[in-house]
Amino acid sequence: MYPVSSQAYDRAITVFSPDGRLFQVEYAREAVKRGTTALGIVYKDGVLLAIAKVVASKLLKSESIEKIFKIDDHIGAATSGLVADARRLIDFARESAQEERFIYNAPIDVELLTRKICDLKQAYTQWGGARPFGAALLLTGVDDTGKRLFETDPSGAMFEWSAAAIGAKKTETEKILEKDYNEDMSFDEAGVLALKALSQVVEKPITKENVDITYINEKDRKYVSLGKEELDKYIKDLGKK
Repeated sequence: MYPVSSQAYDRAITVFSPDGRLFQVEYAREAVKRGTTALGIVYKDGVLLAIAKVVASKLLKSESIEKIFKIDDHIGAATSGLVADARRLIDFARESAQEERFIYNAPIDVELLTRKICDLKQAYTQWGGARPFGAALLLTGVDDTGKRLFETDPSGAMFEWSAAAIGAKKTETEKILEKDYNEDMSFDEAGVLALKALSQVVEKPITKENVDITYINEKDRKYVSLGKEELDKYIKDLGKK
């Protein structure tokens, strides 16, 4: 992957290569690229997250594969990459959200929570004896500043999007989103677009068993997960297009 002369620089996270690269961070990004495809969309009245689960065996229960998480009543997160690393970040996010409510008696801002997560990720790129988190997160939520969608990178970088994807086929998924995205789209239109994007980048046909969609409306700011029957409806709507 890299020149042989540079291989020695990937043995410690605290050592830069001569051309200014941290190879362990780049390896962590590769772990994310091998993860499940997840996407987020900001639509007219809220934000949604969607993910296609990889069910490797018919013996595996699909409901045990959790890739979208409720952080607080008004915030959700989708993950891609190393599952254990992602769960550690999710736990940290939940603790930070509850700490904000306990100390200030107020829900945490989505951007502030994202920055806290990215600060933790960044710290793990410069501590000796540690390694970067091999996970990326999409955080969505609604707060007093409006509808927000952020992406976090293993390096600790953060980006805000109107629509974005992480994991395998990130580039291909975002091309589909960029082509069909409209900031005035309804929730139904956003749901169909999410399923359309996932259906074109995953290997197996999407079904209500291997797809999850959650959303947060701007009006009530409540995290909601779509049920199997609702998912089936959107999948059928996609088939008619």
